[in-house]
Amino acid sequence: MPTDSAPGPDLREMYQSSGPWIGQTLYVAAHLGLADLLAEGPLEAGEIAKATGSDEDALYRFCRALTALGVLTELPGRSFALKPAGKVLASGTPDGFRDGVLLQSGAVFRAWADVLHTVRTGRPAFDEAFGMDYFAFLEAHPDEARVFNRAMGATMPAAIAALERYPFEGCSTVVDVGGGDGRMIASVLARFPAMRGVLQDLPETVRQAEDNLARAGVTERCVLAGESFFDTVAPGGDVYVLSRVLHDWSDENALRVLRKVRAAMRPGARLVLVESVLRPAEGDIRSVLADLLMLVVLGGKERTEDEWTKLLAAAGLTIRRILDDPGGATTRGHSVIEAVAE
Repeated sequence: MPTDSAPGPDLREMYQSSGPWIGQTLYVAAHLGLADLLAEGPLEAGEIAKATGSDEDALYRFCRALTALGVLTELPGRSFALKPAGKVLASGTPDGFRDGVLLQSGAVFRAWADVLHTVRTGRPAFDEAFGMDYFAFLEAHPDEARVFNRAMGATMPAAIAALERYPFEGCSTVVDVGGGDGRMIASVLARFPAMRGVLQDLPETVRQAEDNLARAGVTERCVLAGESFFDTVAPGGDVYVLSRVLHDWSDENALRVLRKVRAAMRPGARLVLVESVLRPAEGDIRSVLADLLMLVVLGGKERTEDEWTKLLAAAGLTIRRILDDPGGATTRGHSVIEAVAE
């Protein structure tokens, strides 16, 4: 049997240099808002501790670690200043890094302590750790929901950039299923002034989209449908878009959604998915870890082309083409999958 004789990664070094304590140290900086606090200039550890309600000695030691990570600079007198690299932890950064850290290192991180539950049962460790599924948890914890929405909002530009590769030829009506805050469908309607749209999501979600539609000047061309896609999908579309929706769900639940979409599609309609397409795992650590995140927290999954083909076929749909991510940073690995009714 052939073997790979090339030296592999040094797992000890990887674990010791990027273990969970690094992420949690960044979480301290993000949660306490250190980048915002130090934006105007250096402060002594005691001043930072007082401003953040922290123990001074513990805070100093975390700031010292953040200095080693390149986030802060330590100055004489136990003072600290923000380094340029640390500015990514400020509020309102375009890529939402601070909200991403708050999201991944808060309740989501605690779920990973029960990761063996997922391995042994195939079910989300989050549910075991918190006694409810993730979306129920967000509903019960509005502060966490706001962090989640901001973090997910920061990923929207990449999905929008990916969908810009799709031509929408011959489309007069687009239905964005699970379209969230409306920025996706607003970008499509802004590109195609003769097109009309339907934005479908939960009632409280579509209400939040009104401002985004108004800013894009497309309110009059977009109908809001406040319904769960597990119950029904709005009929009448030429193209149905599901952007970063199905990876949240198991094959069973994803198939439930796809069958609702298939039932709503009229002859000649198309389904367009904006999703990752998993490639061979070697060298693709980001995608396979994203897949584990979906599994541990949501019970969802990232899928290979073969898995997408089988899932869509089970709903009576056939892949016609895949517009792959060309590798640019703007789309962050998103592919566009077009499917038609069999």
